[in-house]
This record gives sequence, structure tokens and C-alpha cells, in this order.
Amino acid sequence: MVPSLLLCSLLVLSTASSVADAKANLTKITWAHAVNDAEFLTRVLASDVQFIEADISLGYLKDDVNKEREIPIMAHPPATESDISLETFLQRILQFNREANDPSKVKGVKLDFKSIGAFERSIDIIRASYDMTAFDTWINADILPGPVDNTATVPVDPTRFFTAARRLGKATLSIGWTTRWGPDFSEGLYTEAQVDAMIAAIRANGIDKVGNAITFPVRGGIVANSVTNMIRLFCALKDTNNVTFTIWSSADDAVNVEKLREFIFTTGLDRTYVDVPDDLHKKLHLDENAFSNTCKKTLQARCFD
Repeated sequence: MVPSLLLCSLLVLSTASSVADAKANLTKITWAHAVNDAEFLTRVLASDVQFIEADISLGYLKDDVNKEREIPIMAHPPATESDISLETFLQRILQFNREANDPSKVKGVKLDFKSIGAFERSIDIIRASYDMTAFDTWINADILPGPVDNTATVPVDPTRFFTAARRLGKATLSIGWTTRWGPDFSEGLYTEAQVDAMIAAIRANGIDKVGNAITFPVRGGIVANSVTNMIRLFCALKDTNNVTFTIWSSADDAVNVEKLREFIFTTGLDRTYVDVPDDLHKKLHLDENAFSNTCKKTLQARCFD
């Protein structure tokens, strides 16, 4: 079944001036998820969605009936077949962006790699098939084990990830932790040790020196309990990297809405993307008035507390 068009209920940008507004309020950005087949991509390109998220795995095109050529394809495990390759996916978006007459129609791309092998095999394809200097490009992977006691999901090797990522120049690195969470969870947070491990991995691999923009994908139910440690993460890297946070959530996740609002207020609209299910987004009341005079201290100022 072709997935339905998944849109967050965010304010859609419709003018060039709105593009500037989005930089000041990242919660306005709209998303489409799991754009892993050709027909879905066609519909997304024709929509007002601003950011396309898709999954990359090693596998086979459906017309490769003998499975003779394993390549990076658009698929989420356990799927190993797709009707569109990473190369074709990027070429179609590049053509669309170059032909867009209205800057507000240009699409950003978030590429979610499900294994280090898929990422390493994709580097030359990305470099040859897309213009990362002209159009927003995010490279996403969970590179460290995270909450809550998550041992089932194996993270992408951080050293190999950063080594490959350096070949992509100044692409935005969307780097996070594996997580275990759901409807029956209420306790758990991104711990000091997990934050320290992320800072250490970034510095050990020289990403602080090359200065890539970094967005940390954080799960809503968990990051709601982690405000202090997320401030510490920001403060450690703010002088070397442009740091933002991307809040995500599964449909059935338990989320303390008020605590999550506190996190958004604290980090700020200009540093927080909100990519969550529609019902949760509505509960957050992410309109302009809801944020007026809410956070008395800037995130920068909190680094000196």
C-alpha cells in the first residue's frame, strides 16, 4: 500500500518572506515522512511540504527480478526492495528544486540511513546526484545507544559515519541516539553520560573543527525530561557548530505535553524543529502568541548559569 501523505499540522510557507520567517520559527516547517516510493515522491513534490524525509537501505529495485545488483534504495528495514533508487530519488528532487520559480516551493531533504554500509555506499551517489550547497540536505543516523536502556537497536558506527560524512562537505548532520519508548513509559531521559558521549564523538572526529551544522533528533517523550542535559549539549557545541534540535515522536508515545512545551520554550523557536504526529502537535499550541514572553532567558544566556 502506498503511504498516505503525512503532513504535520504546521503553518505552510507560501511567500518568499515566509522563508525568512521559517528561519526564526522552525516549528513552521512542514514534513513528509517515509517517502520511499516513486508515486509518493511525485505527490510530495506537488504538495506544499517543505522537507522530505526518506529511508535508505541496501537492497534491490523491483525490476531486478534476479536480484543481481544490490544498491542504495529507498526503503525502511525490513524491506529490501523498492521501485526507486537513491540516485533517482535525488535526481528527481534536484530537478524539481532547480525548476522551482518560487523559493517557498523548494524542498529540503533528510536522508535517514539505516546502516553504515548503506551510508558508505551512498556517498558517491549523493555527491554526483544532488547539489548540497544550493539546497538543504540532512544526513541522519542514530550513532550512539540511548534511552531507555536501549540495547536492542544497534547504532551506526560513529567513527565510520563521520569519516564518510566529511566527504559530503557542509551537509547538516542529524545525529542522535537509539531509543526505547512507547505508551507505557513515563520515566527516562537523555542522561549526562549519553550527552557526554555525543560531545566526545563529535570532537574526536573533528566535526567541531569543520563546523558542520548539527541537528539533534530527540524523541519527544524523552527530551521532555531532559531539558538540563540538552542545554548542556547546546552549550558545549554552540561556539563551533550551528546547533538545533528536531523533536520527533511515534504515534503511540507517552509524552508530557507541558514538559515538552517547556523544552521548546527553553531552546527557542529558532532552534527547534517539531516533527511530531498531528494530535500531539495540536496539543503543543505552537502559535506565535503561545510563545510570547514565555522564556525570559535566551538559550545562550543559560550557558553562563
